[in-house]
Amino acid sequence: MTSPALAHGPHGAASPNTRWLQLAVGVICMIATANIQYAWTLFVPEIQETYGWSRAKIQLAFTIFVLVQTWLAPIEGYFIDKFGPRLMVAFGAVFIGAAWVINSQASSLTGFYIGAAVGGLGVGSIYATCINNALKWFPDRRGLAVGLTAGGYGAGSAATILPIAAMIESSGFQHTFLVFGLLQGSLAFVAAWFLRSPTAAEVKGSAKLVQARRDYTLKEALNTRLFWLMFLMFILVVTGGMMAVAQLGVIAKDLGVKEFKVDLYFFVMAALPLALMLDRIMNGISRPLFGWISDNIGREKTMVIAFTLEGLGIIALGYFGSNPYAFLILSGVVFLAWGEVYSLFSALAGDAFGTRHIGKIYGVLYTAKGIGALFVPVGNLMMEATGTWSTVLYTVAAMDLTAAFLAIVVLRPTLARHVEASRTLQAQELAGGGELHLPARA
Repeated sequence: MTSPALAHGPHGAASPNTRWLQLAVGVICMIATANIQYAWTLFVPEIQETYGWSRAKIQLAFTIFVLVQTWLAPIEGYFIDKFGPRLMVAFGAVFIGAAWVINSQASSLTGFYIGAAVGGLGVGSIYATCINNALKWFPDRRGLAVGLTAGGYGAGSAATILPIAAMIESSGFQHTFLVFGLLQGSLAFVAAWFLRSPTAAEVKGSAKLVQARRDYTLKEALNTRLFWLMFLMFILVVTGGMMAVAQLGVIAKDLGVKEFKVDLYFFVMAALPLALMLDRIMNGISRPLFGWISDNIGREKTMVIAFTLEGLGIIALGYFGSNPYAFLILSGVVFLAWGEVYSLFSALAGDAFGTRHIGKIYGVLYTAKGIGALFVPVGNLMMEATGTWSTVLYTVAAMDLTAAFLAIVVLRPTLARHVEASRTLQAQELAGGGELHLPARA
């Protein structure tokens, strides 16, 4: 356990720059973890060529990774709240390094599946911890802080994709797994020891946003209508986004634009790779951009803007997507409006339920991504049943527009009532000197 003096600094004081240093360290940790998800696609063809397994069997490792990363989030949240950021990120760093080392030695599908599970545990521990630390340090700028942190994960592989590809080409995928596993694990492990949680004296709430003034336990949060409304909206948006993104290559092929060469004067590239490049860029921009907007105009209004933009962009993609230039522009719009879910919902959770138990609370909320992942194959079934991707795209758009409607019509008044109830409870607790519990459906 970290000593109080080391964890909180002398007399609980900190330089105004301390929280920005904490944010920067969190982003570095996220960058170090990103390649397990985003560089995996570079290794799959080499694994297939070496061992002759089907791509579907190899890609099962990726599914295992996502499920472990997502579904263990509530358990990881418990340990984050109990032990703090340093130990959790150090633990995650050991596991992300170990995952790539396991992959470097694997000679069976089982070996790669074990590596995926170990990696999912490591990435989940680091991702959840860094998001939670950003929420705690920036109550007045939560959207921007968690957006930059999540953006580090979303765009973190950009600087290393080319070196990884070059090393695979020159030294083989096993050697690349080993070298980058040790490199990335060591970077995150060293960075972990610079992390700490803030003291109460080091942070202050936002004057612009509606925020609760008490810390809710997980049980109390689960007993509110607000939590389950957020959970439903998270599922709607993340399912639609993953369904569209996961099928982009197939959609591009069916629309006839996959191999179209886009001439941008200074370079020529096929439409699909260019669209996937835009995905990385827009994902990196989206999270801090919409997070910053939400800090200034409110989470609910920002959700209406982003979810509506995504819904209309997907409808337009289904209608105009056979034009390669329209496909590029509209896919960029869709990616821009989708990545923000990971900053908006985490920031809103901090606003609504406080940060003392936010690890456990957001951990449960984050399982919405795991539920959404289970629905992704439904897109293929819908396409096979109807013979067109338009059905899938219009269904996804309807989910986004439903979430936008809920944000302004239901979420806004529900949040206002929740915050008012939290302030009443806080006043009663302070007056009574004891601990009160929320009504069953606050």
